[in-house]
Amino acid sequence: MSTATATPQARPQGSFPALPHPYRFLFIGLEPASLFLPFFLALLYPAWFQHQLIPSTAPAPPIGPREVMAIWQLGNCYGLLGLISSFVFRAVRDTLKDNPWAQERIVAASLSALAVADITHILITLLALPPDIRFDIAKWNAMTWGNVPTVVVLFAGRMAWFAGIGRTTYLKQKVA
Repeated sequence: MSTATATPQARPQGSFPALPHPYRFLFIGLEPASLFLPFFLALLYPAWFQHQLIPSTAPAPPIGPREVMAIWQLGNCYGLLGLISSFVFRAVRDTLKDNPWAQERIVAASLSALAVADITHILITLLALPPDIRFDIAKWNAMTWGNVPTVVVLFAGRMAWFAGIGRTTYLKQKVA
């Protein structure tokens, strides 16, 4: 699919031309939901959450207050990312309806930061996994699947957005 560039006469479709479907579903719907789940799990079940970070069949051992604090803070980071994804993109959509160039600029900045976080998150997760689990996906648990392939899908969606796949690009129009 080729990248379409808006002409000055072109009227943006909908109120959020910088983030059309399926990107809107991915980044305003699916991504925040996928972040709120670990937020709640970390807050409600910190010992289980910590134990699930590295796949194991052993029961979760009790954890001390330091570990609980660290897991709650990690959960808070998941919640923060979910709120930012949800609120920032909606605010851009609602306040900049007639300015697709500004929409695209803000969405690009947000997606850039998230893409960097995607790469570091995947690398950190893979580096921290024991070698016998790292590339043996049969040994992965739901947490590992959420931390690696799910983040790869989100990163791929961001890269597709930057490539202009399935959307009109407005930044090129403004520069020209």
